[in-house]
Amino acid sequence: VGHVHRTNSRRPGYYDGRYWTLWKLPMFGCTESSQVLDEIRQCKEMFPGAYIRCIAFDSEHQGQCMSFLIHKPQNA
Repeated sequence: VGHVHRTNSRRPGYYDGRYWTLWKLPMFGCTESSQVLDEIRQCKEMFPGAYIRCIAFDSEHQGQCMSFLIHKPQNA
């Protein structure tokens, strides 16, 4: 397990594992599961050594309703 060193701040930083970068813009209005699966396939091909997570949002309540890990790199 690594250690995160903060020089001038005790606030969490970008590279300490709390923040994830987005693959593309959110897929609002997506109606077909094949669209999501195609994006997952493209992301895995582009970043085979990265963790990939899927996040779903509830458009009515404007909040995250689901999040799960899709891909774990082999060397992890």
